[in-house]
Amino acid sequence: MIRKIEEKQKAIALRKQGRTYSDILRAVPVAKSTLSIWLREVGMAKAQKQIFTEARRLASLRGGQARRKQRIEKQNKIYEEAKSSIKGLSNYEFFLVGVCLYWAEGTKEKEYRPGSRIAFSNMDPKIIVLFLKWLQNICKIPKNMIVFEIMVHESHRERVDEVRRFWSKITGFSVGSFSKLYFKKSKIKKTNRKNTGEKYHGVLKIQVRESSELVRKIASWSEAIFQEVLKIK
Repeated sequence: MIRKIEEKQKAIALRKQGRTYSDILRAVPVAKSTLSIWLREVGMAKAQKQIFTEARRLASLRGGQARRKQRIEKQNKIYEEAKSSIKGLSNYEFFLVGVCLYWAEGTKEKEYRPGSRIAFSNMDPKIIVLFLKWLQNICKIPKNMIVFEIMVHESHRERVDEVRRFWSKITGFSVGSFSKLYFKKSKIKKTNRKNTGEKYHGVLKIQVRESSELVRKIASWSEAIFQEVLKIK
């Protein structure tokens, strides 16, 4: 009984110092329900309340950091396992990837506008690199047949040289290859996108001269892929 009284007094004293329940339980090994009864009517002075609040904030921060670390470790594990499932890529597989990529993002020939040439637009540098490699390695398009256009918001006029250098570095083409640049004049809206400010480099359009025949081939390849997919049970 004397020990319980001493433990209660110690718990009350620690609480008045602004200590959290977790801190007190580490110093006074009793059930949390018992501690709750002991401290039900124990108040704290303003200074102790501030200490208590700060202690809770720091505890919450530590918990958040621990959860973030766990989440990052879990994400990294998923990434590595997923990446390891890709064991090389044949030219035929790369051919199919490129066809589907153009099918999704490229310009198609219209009945009212026959003779359209290859036109592929995107702002993701990795997709741009992939499509260029597909054009050159799979479709055997000479470098001098490839031309570029950049569309950038007018609020980034002062960054046009930086934007041209960025796409030159990404593609391996000279800065002079990006002379055609158009400004988008739409109203800027609030966005949660991360590719803004200095990370924004506009949209790059890749075109191929005299490529209407390739456009038609891609349309046929796309249809053939679709038909094959329908056969999958």
